[in-house]
Parts: sequence; C-alpha cells; structure tokens
Amino acid sequence: MNFPSRTDMKEASRLTREGRLAEAMAILRGEPAGTARPPSPASSPFAGRLSGLARMAQTMAKGFEKGLEPAGRTKRPSSAPTPSAAAPGRFETRSFAGAGGSREYKLYIPATLPPGPRPLVVMLHGCTQSPDDFAAGTRMNELAEKEGVLVAYPAQSRAANAQKCWNWFNVADQQRETGEPALIAGIAQAIIAEGAVDPARVYVAGLSAGGAAAAIMASTHPDLFAAVGVHSGLACGAARDMPSAFAAMKKGGRGAAPARDRRVVPTIVFHGDSDATVHPVNGDHVIAQSAPGGTTAQRETHARSPGGMDYTCTVHNDPHGRPVLEHWQVHGLAHAWSGGSADGSYTEPNGPDASREMLRFFLAHPRAD
Repeated sequence: MNFPSRTDMKEASRLTREGRLAEAMAILRGEPAGTARPPSPASSPFAGRLSGLARMAQTMAKGFEKGLEPAGRTKRPSSAPTPSAAAPGRFETRSFAGAGGSREYKLYIPATLPPGPRPLVVMLHGCTQSPDDFAAGTRMNELAEKEGVLVAYPAQSRAANAQKCWNWFNVADQQRETGEPALIAGIAQAIIAEGAVDPARVYVAGLSAGGAAAAIMASTHPDLFAAVGVHSGLACGAARDMPSAFAAMKKGGRGAAPARDRRVVPTIVFHGDSDATVHPVNGDHVIAQSAPGGTTAQRETHARSPGGMDYTCTVHNDPHGRPVLEHWQVHGLAHAWSGGSADGSYTEPNGPDASREMLRFFLAHPRAD
C-alpha cells in the first residue's frame, strides 16, 4: 500500500490551509488533477476541521516517504518484468466493461489443462503494481501451470486511482452492486461464462490494497468466491474515507461486523510482524471478520522457511471441527509478498511461500453449494 508522496501531502496541506478542501481531498484520494469534487453532506462535519487535516497532512508527510519503500530484503525490479519460462501458457490481455466500470485484466491459461472445468484464482495487485509485475513477483502463473489453474489479474487504472491502488477505503467500493466489487466480480463471472472454469472453485487473493479489496470481495460476494487470501491487507470496512484509512493502516481497523448467518468464507492471511505500512494487527482483524460464528484455534505451528525466516501459522476450525482459517505471521517480514520472486516488486524471497500455501489452501476449499 502506497501513501501520497511528500509533494502531494505538502500540496494537500497548502490547499487545506486555503480552505480548498475538495481539491486537498482529491489529492489525498490519489485522484488525477482536475477531478476534485465538493464534499458530500455526509462528509461535511470533516469540512469543519480544516486545521486538523492540515496538521495531519504535515505530520504524515514527514514519515510517509520513508514508508513507501518496503524494508528488509524487499526489492523492486530495475526493468519491466517478463513472463517466466517456467510458465509456458498463454498470458492474454483482455478488457471488461460492466456496471462497476471497465478495466483491463490479464488471464493466464496453462499450456496443458486436465479435462473438465478448472479452478480460477483472481489476483489483486498492490499500489503502483501491474498484472505483469504482480505475476512475476508472486510466481502464481508457474504454480498454476503445474496445478492446471487459470489466473486472472485485474488492472487498476490511473483514472480510478493515481497510484493504481484499489479504493478499499471508499464506502462505494465496499458494496456488492457498485464500484470495484461489482467490477472484479464481473471479470470473474465473464471468465466463468466461457465454460472452462468450475464455478465452485473460484478464489480471490491480493496484496496490501489488493488484499483489502480481496477481503471486501469475500464480504460482498461469498456466493462467488470459495476462499480468499489476504496478504498484508485490511478487513472489509476498516476505513470509510482517507483519514480513517490512514488510522487503520497505522493502528489497525476492525472493519464492519459481518452478518452472523453469512457463509464462512475460508480465509488464509499472511502478514509480516515488521510491517510498518499496514499494521500487523490488521491480519488479526481479517481473521476475526472471516468467521462471524466464531472458531477455535486448533493448532499453532512455529517453523522456519528454507530462506531462514521464522513464522507462526495458526489454524482455526469452524464449530464443526473443519479447518477454515489460516493465519501466517512471518517474523521480520516488512510490507512485501512472502516467498516471492525478486523479479517483481514488494517481495521477500526468503519468507515462506505465500503463493504456494494460498493455492494449496484454495484447492482444499471448493465452495459447498
């Protein structure tokens, strides 16, 4: 998850001091120049606290730039990522238009598919990333080739968010029939309609802002997604605007209380305990939100990855004794995809392999109709 740049924060602070709140909030939301809109009646109480926003902008600008770059061994590729030779299938560029808008996406189709409908994994990238970058960093296409799984990578547009973040903090993008949830679901449904995908084995995962968006999809579309993976993300409803998004990222946001009769969507969470961008407690909140009827922790495993990073994996059972939640806390991991490839951005190659573990978890949890 990327914050506005130091320059953006200074400009937002200046505009706020001048009383130009709409323009300041447009910058904080990452909207392109010239798209500022007047605050809605629901946000008018915030308009009365202009000096507070100015102080927040000035304070955050001092620390945000440092927080933009992940710590530790995380790397950014020096050039555009290229498809891996280990993933010989087709990586098609497509587009989708529906009620939630239009987006491009990429679809990985393995070179060899076993007979019958196959699983589909929808992968939601983080801020500043692209489908190619995310595919290279997670190596999900390589794993999908071995398992006969299709993988879709929706691409956030700069028109929707200047830093290409999924807008998880906007209320309109936390609803089933509107905004980005409708769009992401529409992409999955369009692929299903082509006939090659098993509707009972459709999954969604994401990193950072994409992880928060994945948690939203589990909340808004439990009838579509059989399981969800959230890496360094936040719970659905953890924020309702930009100021509350900053607070949730810094201190944690519990999110909206799910309906107790909602189907439990099996969820696997990865989060680094050294994440200074999205507080690790947000992983706890995702787990808590994922099982409204409650769970019991069955077992806790402490181990070390082949790359030398320690981690704790806690497995939770539903009331019937079935494992439905996994929480991987990676010790020393910053804001990065655990076990990823340095060919992509925001990855930690030495961590446990989040892609492999998520795919294992997904395939063990088809949706029961």
